[in-house]
Amino acid sequence: MRSLAVTALVQEDECAVLRVSGELDLRTEQAFLAEARSIVSAGHRFLVLDLTALRFCDSRGLSCLLALEWLCRRLEGRLLLASLGVRMLKLLVGTQSMGVFSCYPTVGHALAAVPVDSRPTWPPPADDATAG
Repeated sequence: MRSLAVTALVQEDECAVLRVSGELDLRTEQAFLAEARSIVSAGHRFLVLDLTALRFCDSRGLSCLLALEWLCRRLEGRLLLASLGVRMLKLLVGTQSMGVFSCYPTVGHALAAVPVDSRPTWPPPADDATAG
């Protein structure tokens, strides 16, 4: 069974950092798009996707990313992809999509491209309830 998880690492003001893990394909595209739309609808027009744990992405997954890129730009924001694996890089290069996306080696590098007044603290501060 293929699975996908989208975990919000940071959600502040106009920017959210999401970790996408698992597989982004035909079976998971609707769940991914629903989660992404909900984050954008909450006012986060700058999205950083941490793709460290994304094991698989096919053409349907790429279409999801393109749709999300379009949505962020429409709202005068940006979609920033961080920590792409070899497979994701091959997909972007092979489909000649690399120039469409803003790609960065780490989440920190991606956040540096977000306007200062919209940029959340990274790494996020430790939760006081779980610290200790």
